[in-house]
Amino acid sequence: MPLIEIETEIKADIKTCFDLARNIDFHQESLKYSNEKAIAGKTSGLIGLGEWVSWEAKHLGFVQHLTSKITEFDAPNFFVDEMVFGAFKSFRHEHIFCESKNETIMIDKFNFEAPYGILGQFINWLFLKRYMRKLLKTRSQFLKQTAESI
Repeated sequence: MPLIEIETEIKADIKTCFDLARNIDFHQESLKYSNEKAIAGKTSGLIGLGEWVSWEAKHLGFVQHLTSKITEFDAPNFFVDEMVFGAFKSFRHEHIFCESKNETIMIDKFNFEAPYGILGQFINWLFLKRYMRKLLKTRSQFLKQTAESI
């Protein structure tokens, strides 16, 4: 199961970073290029433990639908969203926040498994892991810029 790990240093308090990371409206804004929209479940505001959201977005030239649920939650340090339905065979996204001096360290750990067995492994090797890393980096940089400007 591939793992993508991204660490971002943010000159902002931990609560601001944590709340931005779980804000549905902010998520949509950060991935505007893919026309990502919350279409069911928690569709606005701050998502919390046990809540779910269904997304519609255009990725890799196709309209995708994905539903994820918050399965673990320890504010303002940690939350996990896991895929309930979508194009992946599975994914688990850990959002970890640590205070360090006058900044927050945000760590994204994204474990995923592509569908389609050997073909899925080839697709992952060919481009999927790079695509997901770029998407997560784009989102983390947008969060950094927003949090540092508040």
